Amino acid sequence: MAGAFLYTDPSANKAREYFKTKPRSLTDKVTTVADAVARLVNDGDYLGIGGFGCARIPTAVLHEILRQQKQNLSMAGHTATHDFQILCAGNMTGRGKTVARVDIAYVVGLEARGLSPHARRVMESGEITWTEWTNYAMAVRFKAAAMGLPFLPCRSLLGTETLAHSGAMVITCPFTGEKLTALPALYPDVAAIHVHEADRFGNCRLRGTSVADLDLARAAKKLIITCERLIPDEEIRRDPSRTVIPFFCVDAVCEVPFGSYPGNMPYEYFSDEDHLQAWLKAENDLSNFRTFLETFIYGVKDFSEYLHHCGGLDRLQQLRRQELLLSVGDSWK
Repeated sequence: MAGAFLYTDPSANKAREYFKTKPRSLTDKVTTVADAVARLVNDGDYLGIGGFGCARIPTAVLHEILRQQKQNLSMAGHTATHDFQILCAGNMTGRGKTVARVDIAYVVGLEARGLSPHARRVMESGEITWTEWTNYAMAVRFKAAAMGLPFLPCRSLLGTETLAHSGAMVITCPFTGEKLTALPALYPDVAAIHVHEADRFGNCRLRGTSVADLDLARAAKKLIITCERLIPDEEIRRDPSRTVIPFFCVDAVCEVPFGSYPGNMPYEYFSDEDHLQAWLKAENDLSNFRTFLETFIYGVKDFSEYLHHCGGLDRLQQLRRQELLLSVGDSWK
């Protein structure tokens, strides 16, 4: 169902009241993904998801949201590919409705891999309310929230049909009289971001493009971090310039090696294109898809067991070698 709705309150003052309650002390936040999702993700929450496309997505958190059957979530479809595909799997007869509302910039498609049959099925069913934006507009909305503002002006969306399906407004610049778009701040109730390294307090490092994640981390009221590696706080202090998400934004830290699988983790491991194709194939038939989900998500206790079902260490090492050859191959020539 289309509409031009805001699914979160853009009020900076109200967001500040919440952020004032967040602790600022250096406390140990290491926990399991199951605990983080149980404590920090509530039915009806607005969810922000880190990464971009199939790169650096917090897959383990998304699987756990399905296993715990969180319901009626809103989400930011900011080039949401496999992440949207996973959450739409929760919109299945007998398991309720995981996704109820989505701010769309890019969903359903898995880029060059094709469209997700089930995500398309869910969107075409009319059971999800949606508002349309662009990837840039979504990034600006997170930027506004990270800056503690209710909106930011820009030129994006002007002259497009997307504007009519968005929640943006056209305003007049008080200095020049020019027409601008006012993009409302987006303060997610909870966000999940996968990074390369984090310490136990939540100081995070990542490599490669950060897209909008640094603003998302500051915009979200609650933040779950999954990381490839936990590193000592002393290492963070030795080179603080590499810390891009500070501890005071973070509510939970979960060490999840290969936590973006089957997506790509820049400089760590390549995406598992075979497994992504298996998802797409399974979705063509609902009976087969239910069996697939029971095997890979509902029937496993955690993400580690899921990785075992997907080929385990042998397969993961293959993907690591593939990524290393791609990332450093040119320098060897």
